[in-house]
Amino acid sequence: MHLLLTAALVVSLVPGAPGGRAAPQEWAVPGPSGGVTARVTLDEGRLAFGVDGVLAASPIGIRTAAADLGAGLTFVSRGNREIRETYTMTTGKQLQRDTALRESTFSFSGAGGARLDLVVRVSDEGAAYRYVLPGASVTVTGETSSWAVPADATASLLPYSPNYEEAWIQGAAGAVPRADFGFPALFRIGGTYALLTESDVDGRYDGARLRHTGGGTYAVTLADAAITSAGPLATPWRVAIVGDLATVTESTLVDDLAPPSKITDTSWVRPGVVAWSWLSEHSSPSDPVRQRQYIDFAARNSWPYVLIDEGWDASWVPEVVRYARARGVDVILWLHWTRLDTAQERDTLLPLLTSWGVAGLKIDFMDSDSQARFRWYDKILPATAALKLMVNFHGATTPRGLQRTWPHVLTQEAVRGAEQFRTRAATNTIFPFTRNVAGGMDYTPVTWAVTDRDTTDAHEVALSVVYESGWQHLADRFETYEAHPEALRTLNQIPTVWDETRLLSGEPGSSSVLARRSGDRWWAAGLSATPARNLPVALGFLPTGRWLAETLRDGDHGLVRESRIVRRGDTLTVPLAANGGFVTALCPYTGSATCDRPVEQVPATTLTVTPPTAEAQPGATITVAATFTLPAGGPITDVRLAPAAGGTPVTAARLNGGESLTGSWPLTVPAGTVGAVDLPIVATYRWRTETVHVEQAVRLFVPPPVPTGNAWVSDLPFLSESNGYGPVERDRSNGEQAGGDGNPLTLHGTVHPKGIGTHAPAEVTVWLGAACTSFTALAGIDDEVTSPGSATFEVLGDGRLLTGTGVLRSADPAYGVTADVTGVRRLTLRVTDGGDSKNFDHADWAAARLTCR
Repeated sequence: MHLLLTAALVVSLVPGAPGGRAAPQEWAVPGPSGGVTARVTLDEGRLAFGVDGVLAASPIGIRTAAADLGAGLTFVSRGNREIRETYTMTTGKQLQRDTALRESTFSFSGAGGARLDLVVRVSDEGAAYRYVLPGASVTVTGETSSWAVPADATASLLPYSPNYEEAWIQGAAGAVPRADFGFPALFRIGGTYALLTESDVDGRYDGARLRHTGGGTYAVTLADAAITSAGPLATPWRVAIVGDLATVTESTLVDDLAPPSKITDTSWVRPGVVAWSWLSEHSSPSDPVRQRQYIDFAARNSWPYVLIDEGWDASWVPEVVRYARARGVDVILWLHWTRLDTAQERDTLLPLLTSWGVAGLKIDFMDSDSQARFRWYDKILPATAALKLMVNFHGATTPRGLQRTWPHVLTQEAVRGAEQFRTRAATNTIFPFTRNVAGGMDYTPVTWAVTDRDTTDAHEVALSVVYESGWQHLADRFETYEAHPEALRTLNQIPTVWDETRLLSGEPGSSSVLARRSGDRWWAAGLSATPARNLPVALGFLPTGRWLAETLRDGDHGLVRESRIVRRGDTLTVPLAANGGFVTALCPYTGSATCDRPVEQVPATTLTVTPPTAEAQPGATITVAATFTLPAGGPITDVRLAPAAGGTPVTAARLNGGESLTGSWPLTVPAGTVGAVDLPIVATYRWRTETVHVEQAVRLFVPPPVPTGNAWVSDLPFLSESNGYGPVERDRSNGEQAGGDGNPLTLHGTVHPKGIGTHAPAEVTVWLGAACTSFTALAGIDDEVTSPGSATFEVLGDGRLLTGTGVLRSADPAYGVTADVTGVRRLTLRVTDGGDSKNFDHADWAAARLTCR
C-alpha cells in the first residue's frame, strides 16, 4: 500500500540579520510523531542540513559540469506530502514493514537558471535528503554534502576500502585520523546516537564514503571524479538514523528509502543455513567426494544449503547438484564477478548453471564503489532474478537498501568476518550497531577453525543469532560441529530470518544483547567483550503466559544447557565467561522439556534410468526408461516422474515404503547438439512442506564432425574443458579471469598465432573420431607471467597416457610434443601444476596441430 497525502508544514524565517546581511531562511521538516525534526537552511545562497538536537547544520550541495549548485541558490518553492508504505521482506530483522515518512521537496534556482530540487524525508527513526536534477542529462563532478557532529562525540568508524573489510576503530570524532571512512558510521552524541549512511544507490550514480576533514566535520566523497547520468537524476539518499541505541539498531530506514521490490513472485527465495567448507579446508571445493560429505551432513541436520566455493569444476558439479537435491539440499556456487561481466557471459553461463539445478550464486571480488560497478549490479540483478538464482554478493559494497529492491539478494559481505582468521570479541560487539543495521551481513560465523580468536565457544554460537543474514554460512568443518553436539543442536534450530528484533542492552565495543522472534519462538542472544560477569536479561519483550527458556552458555568444561520456566517481566541472569556469549531459546511452555523441533531428514529414494549412456546423431530418437523408488519410510505424496525436457509424466498421489513409479519415453536428440549432453529424468514429490527434486540423467554423446587435413586444435569444438584460473583461451595466453583477456601466445620471445592458453591444473578434450594420426605442439610457460611458474604437460588418447613432458619451468625452452593418435577417438590435453602450487602456471600448448585424413 502506498498512500500519498498533502501536508501543509510551517515555513519559519529567521528575523532580519544586522548590517544589511540577508536573513537566513530556515525550514523545519518534522517526522510523523515529531520526535525527529530535520532542518534545511539557506544562508547567502548556500544550503545546510541538520537534525535538531543531534546533528548541527552542515553544508550540502552538488556540483555538475554545468553549475555549482552548492552556492548562489535562491529559494523557489516547497511541496509537502506524507508517505505510508507497507511491504514484505524475504530477509532481515523484520519481515513485515510498515513505515511512515514526511517528505518536503524544496526547489532552488542557481546561476544561469540551473535548477536544484532538495527532497527531504523524515521518519521517527531519522532523516534523509537527496538531490534531484531535472535536466535531460547531467555530469556530476562532486558534492559539498557533509555532516557535522561534536568533536567530542564517540565515533565507531570503518577505515574505507572498497570491500569494507578493514578493522573498525573507535575514538573521539574530532581526534580520529583525517582519512576516508566507509558507511555506515556511528556517533554517540551525549545520550543520542546517529548512524550515517546512504540508500538507493544504483548505476545512475556511484557509492560514496565519508572523509574526515577536521573537527567533527565529515564530508561526503564520491568514488568517481565524474558521474554521467541520463536525467532527471535523483541521487542516493544521504541518511542519518538518530535516536537511542535501540532505535538505531532496530531501524529499517535504509530499506524504507529504497525502491520497492522489482520481483513480483518471491516464493522461490528461500533463506536458510549454509554448510561452507572453504574457510576450514581451502582445497575442499575442488573435491566432489568431500562436497558429498558436506551434503550428507547438511541433509542429516536439515540444513537447506551447501556452498561450493572456488575450485569447483563443471565436469562434476551437475552430478553433485543432483546428489544434493535428492537429499533435500540445494547447492550455491562461487563465481568471480568477471565470469559474468559481459552480456554474452551472463547469457551463456547463468542458464547453464540453472540447467544444472544450482539454486544460487556467491559472486565475489567486485571491490569497487564506482558507477561502472554499480551499472554491473544493475545488469546482474535482473539477470539472476529472471532465472530464479539467489545471490550473495561477497567482496562487495555495503548494503544500501538492495535487499528490498531485489529480494533474491540473501546477504552481502562488506565486513571483516571470520575468513580473516583473526576474531576479536570487542569488534564483534560493534557490528550489530553499525554494519548489520544496514542489511544482511555475511560474516561466516561459528568457526573454531579460527585459532587466533579471543572469543568463547558460546560467543561463537551466539553470532548466528546476533548477526542477521538471510543465508547464514556456518564456516567450520562438519566434523567440528559434530564434535560440539550442544552447539550443533542449537544451530539446527536457529532461523535466519526474523519477524521482529529488539535490542535488550549493549554498547559498541563492550557487549550486544538482542532478542529476535520467528513465529511463536523468541531467541535472545548476547556477545560480550568484558571480563566474566553475571548478565541480567530482562524478558519484558515476551507476551503473557509461561515460557520455557533454554540457555546455551559457557561452562567450566565446555558448553552447558540450562532450562527454566519464565514469564513476561522476569529477568534471566546468565553467567558469562570473559569474552563470552549465550543463546536462549524461548517457546510457549506446554509441558515439553525442550523448545527443539524435530530435525527431519528427507527420505532416501532411488532413481534409475536406462540406458545410462548412449551415442546418437542429432534428430535420432532413443527410448529412455526410469524407475523411481521409495525403499522404506514415507509416505511421500504428489509424486511425478518425467523427462526434464518435456514428455507425458507418470504420477502417483502417494508412495509408501517399498513402492515404485516407472515410466518410458522416446526422446529425440535436439538439432545442433554436439558433444556430451545430459538427458535428465526428474522425479519430484512432497515431503512435509517441501518439494524434493530427484534427478538422474542419460549421458548422451553426440559426435561432432571429425577433423580433416592439418587441423589446429584451437579451431575444434571442445568436448570438455577445465582451467585452474579463468577460462581456457583459444589462440591467446591464459591472462586473467575474464575470457579473451590473454596476450598473444609467447614462449621465450617467440609469438605463436595458434594454440591453447591454460592455467594449471587444466584439461581440454577434443573429438578425433579415429580420423587422425599425429599430434604436435610446443609446450611451455608463457612469457606473460611475472614470477617463475612450472607445469607438466600430458597427452591422453581415450584416457590412456600417450606422452608427457615432465616438469617444465619458465626458464626452460619450448618443449616439442609429438604423439601418435592413430585410432584415438577422444584426445585430452592435460596440464598439472608441477608439484609446487599453481601460482603463475600459465601453460601454453602453442602451435597445437593434428594431422588427419
